[in-house]
Amino acid sequence: MVAVAASITVTKRVEWADTDASGWYHNTVVLRWIEETENELLDRAGVLQEVIARIPRVHIEVDYRKVLRFWDQVDVHVVVTEVGASSIGFRFDVRHKGEVAAEGRYTAVQVDKHGEPMPWSEAHRTALLEDSGRREA
Repeated sequence: MVAVAASITVTKRVEWADTDASGWYHNTVVLRWIEETENELLDRAGVLQEVIARIPRVHIEVDYRKVLRFWDQVDVHVVVTEVGASSIGFRFDVRHKGEVAAEGRYTAVQVDKHGEPMPWSEAHRTALLEDSGRREA
């Protein structure tokens, strides 16, 4: 049996505050959506409360593929791609009517209270690398 990493898809709407002067979604809203979706994923994996203030992003890549407008409904999908010693990798996409509007990847690092890299526990590693089967939120 091949292990499938934790993943989740959450439905969002482009709110008025998410648009810029062009009436299109502002590029930064994607970062907020993936962070909110990631929090849902970590919560379902049972690790959110233990790591929420200790996993800063260290690298983010986003490719914007399609314009989104006010009130468009989107599906935000986030999946864990790897769990290193202290790092965690994610891949994401934002889809509108099945078409990719934005996609990319990012890396976070678990740190201790002094901001130094901290290894993942085996329990957290297992929770993050196994799909709970609860993908929709």
